[in-house]
Amino acid sequence: MRQDVDVVLYDTFSAPQVDSADFDRAVRHEGFGAVCVYSWDTDPRLVDVALSKGCRGYLDKGLEAADLVAAIERVAAGELVVSPSRSHVVPIGPQAGLTADEDPRDRRPQLVPGDWPGRPYGLSPREAEVLALITQGLTNVDIASRAFLSINSVKTYIRSAYRKVGVTRRSQAVRWGMQHGLAPDTMRETDPDVPQRAGA
Repeated sequence: MRQDVDVVLYDTFSAPQVDSADFDRAVRHEGFGAVCVYSWDTDPRLVDVALSKGCRGYLDKGLEAADLVAAIERVAAGELVVSPSRSHVVPIGPQAGLTADEDPRDRRPQLVPGDWPGRPYGLSPREAEVLALITQGLTNVDIASRAFLSINSVKTYIRSAYRKVGVTRRSQAVRWGMQHGLAPDTMRETDPDVPQRAGA
């Protein structure tokens, strides 16, 4: 089968993460050249999973346009390209102000030179992602699994997102998400070799 695309950018925003069957299909797809993850979350564990599956790049959405283009060109030329992780060590315990069930990774500083749905309404990338997953009908447990968050972190993001967009119920959040660009523009694949677009 001929290769249709040189480099595929796999955007993880409100989509299955790199430990999913969807990602596996993308990496194995005969029509795709190199697969490169494009994500706000550069957690080294996710990077390791992606690379172990044959991914050729893991790019931070905080990259400036010229740097993104250069990284994609390097991947197309056969290089393995990984953005530096934004992870850093956060102290755990009373001095850090973390509760026992809070994930210290949720306290990482956020770099936001790029853009995402919901930003004009004050939503952080994580709040927008959680709200997008709610718009898709996922439960809190599903969101926690897909976004690599604890259930308590998911609930915290939901509360803060609801407050920012002025809703109080899940049904209102779904409606808000659909009206403000958080609904997915693609449907789940029914055939691994034939991506189905909404309205197609």
